[in-house]
Amino acid sequence: MTTMQEKGIHTFYTSFGKISALKENGVIRAKSIRYAHSERFKKPEPIDYIESHEIPDKTPVCPQNVSPLLDRLIQKTDVEAFQPEESIQFLTITRPEHFNDDEKLPVIVWIHGGSYEIGCGDLPTSDPSVWVKEQNIIVVSVSYRLGLFGFLGGDEERPANLGLYDIMAALQWIKKYIRDFGGDPKNITLFGQSSGGDAIAHLMISEGIEGLFRRAIIHSAPLGFRLRRQNMSLEFFRKTGILKDESDPLKMVEGYVKFLPSFRKYGLKTSMPFCTQYGYPPLCREEESLEKWKGNAQQYDVLIGSNQDETAFYVKTAQEGIYTYLPHKILNTIVRKTTESIYEKPAKIFAENYAAGGGNIYQFSIQSTLKNNYIGASHCVDLPLIFENKEAWKSAELLKDVPWEYIQENGRKLRALWAEFARTGVISENSERPEVLKLRKV
Repeated sequence: MTTMQEKGIHTFYTSFGKISALKENGVIRAKSIRYAHSERFKKPEPIDYIESHEIPDKTPVCPQNVSPLLDRLIQKTDVEAFQPEESIQFLTITRPEHFNDDEKLPVIVWIHGGSYEIGCGDLPTSDPSVWVKEQNIIVVSVSYRLGLFGFLGGDEERPANLGLYDIMAALQWIKKYIRDFGGDPKNITLFGQSSGGDAIAHLMISEGIEGLFRRAIIHSAPLGFRLRRQNMSLEFFRKTGILKDESDPLKMVEGYVKFLPSFRKYGLKTSMPFCTQYGYPPLCREEESLEKWKGNAQQYDVLIGSNQDETAFYVKTAQEGIYTYLPHKILNTIVRKTTESIYEKPAKIFAENYAAGGGNIYQFSIQSTLKNNYIGASHCVDLPLIFENKEAWKSAELLKDVPWEYIQENGRKLRALWAEFARTGVISENSERPEVLKLRKV
């Protein structure tokens, strides 16, 4: 591998092809490399070689609805910065600018969240530049099919779990080519938040995943939503059959939304209508899942956990509905009960089952230590700690009344711990802990 520098542009000459990248803020970023291609409702086809890759003007995203809730929670979506792309198999590689060619760096693969419905791998609010520079690591951010295109299926014509197959194709690409970018293909850690963490947990028990990664960092996975979804998924699948031949993918996205109110009878899990589906490749049946995780426990080091007040933003800042009129004490009770049932208890069961199988696993909780923080440590509050980017997070209602210095200080320590785990699979008792973190070896 050779690299050419000129005016902030780097060119990687790799066995995959010639890759143009940007040099900025102390890192080199090879943006939106296509790792595979897919036809609608078909498995991804790997790409083994390209003549050259140029830096795109816009970030490709899977067709999706803009989320008003996410706009408030994190950042207003600038739709002009993105290009809808149904075949969304792209990844972005971020590595340190100053680098010893003889050194092979640990690789962290970022699997974004968004309820399997929204988001992409390459957003300002998941910019890993600070982490990459501080810890001398490589971060690869992966985009994959979402919603109707990736996480709703039920027959051969519309298979389930295509988004999982996309991520697996990305991992195969990374394993094959990351050495050309300075990464160690034998030291790959998957890192995911929310549905991204849920996807990683299920990749650990997927057919065909062997040898593609060593470690997993799972943040805020809604594992409480993974069970007993079959009836809801089947009804959703049948109702959306009328959309499958629509030529405009954006119209498909608009079309499925009208069916969502009819699923309220299925309870809280309705808030995440798309998910991985048991009983369809590459996954086992639901009743086999815990035993599968236990049986695979010695293959992967795992770091799993959640935030103390995961559901607080949704409950306490609801702009409509019953929550608006409830006293704070009742709201706090709702937050605690829903956080426990969706995140904490399922993660505890996962961790103890995994440890019983001989697995190396740590469990963590992130908490707010600020006195006047009404929202507390809600869903996504871990993201600015890892992906420090003051400009990107400045309008996030999630961080209202939270001093940026508090994010910086705790984030720096958390990034160091997570990088230590990615390098070795171990977090030393002597390593400095941020005050927001509780951590235990299970």
